[in-house]
Amino acid sequence: MNQEVSMTGTEVPGNYYIQEAYNDAHTPNIVTVILGDYRSIDTLGEQIVIFTAGLIVFLLLRNHREEGEENDE
Repeated sequence: MNQEVSMTGTEVPGNYYIQEAYNDAHTPNIVTVILGDYRSIDTLGEQIVIFTAGLIVFLLLRNHREEGEENDE
C-alpha cells in the first residue's frame, strides 16, 4: 500500500503518520492529527499570515473610507 523506503533508502515519514496517528493523538481523523499535531507550527504560521493579510486589507479599506468622508465635508 504505502512505500516503506524511499528511492534513496531512507524511511518514508508518511508511514509513521498513517500507522501511529491514532496512538499519538487519540483522534480518529488522520487529517486533524497531521494538521493539528504533526504540523502545528506550520499551520500556526499559515494562520498568522492569513490574519495579517486580512488585518491589512481592513486597515486599508478603513483609511480609504475615512478619506472619502473628509472630502464630502
